Amino acid sequence: MRFAESGKKKAVTFSYDDGITQDIRLIELFNRYGLKCTFNLNSGLLGKPGILWREEQHISHYKIHPDDVKSVYEGHEVAVHTLTHPCLPDKDEEFIIRQVEDDRIALSELVGYEVVGMAYPCGPNDDRCASIIREHTGVKYARTVTDTDSFAPQTYLHRFKPNAYHLNFDRLDALADRFLSEESDEPQIFYVWGHAYEMDYRPDYWVRLEDFFRRIAGHEDIFYGTNAEILL
Repeated sequence: MRFAESGKKKAVTFSYDDGITQDIRLIELFNRYGLKCTFNLNSGLLGKPGILWREEQHISHYKIHPDDVKSVYEGHEVAVHTLTHPCLPDKDEEFIIRQVEDDRIALSELVGYEVVGMAYPCGPNDDRCASIIREHTGVKYARTVTDTDSFAPQTYLHRFKPNAYHLNFDRLDALADRFLSEESDEPQIFYVWGHAYEMDYRPDYWVRLEDFFRRIAGHEDIFYGTNAEILL
């Protein structure tokens, strides 16, 4: 873990999916508070318009244009979310490899560095998918959507478990209480995930998330980094 070189025992990182235009507003908040995030993109969908029906309303799901990827996500990390966002567990090996590795290569070309991270699309994933990705692609870690209460480093990086979904504010607050107050001789990682478009469900969601950022940021004993900076 790179953050261990900083001499700090605690680290905070974020992971957001889909590569959508709401990421621009989210990045402004991350930068304001000195936080770092990994953004998981579908290179085969970049630049496409989209509208989702969520929470009984239409929500914008417009993708960042490929020409803007490098500048929009500068200072953060870009990672794989597959070419076109299919659910992977029921797919054959060749399909999984193509969706993951072709996305990784395309994104690497867009950002100008080797992309090594991933978040599974659709939520479901299994050991078979993780094994295929580990053995046949350049992905070095892959995030699931299965939360864990533990801040301890994980060894199974191709099915990495986050700590909290960003709209579960009660859980975020409870975990923040623990993370900020606990002392440990071992490294501790607080990992939050979500989708920026979900912040548009309610006007107060952006305010509540910024409140969390303000609370978790600025601690001298915490390393703030991208997923790769913290996990690898």
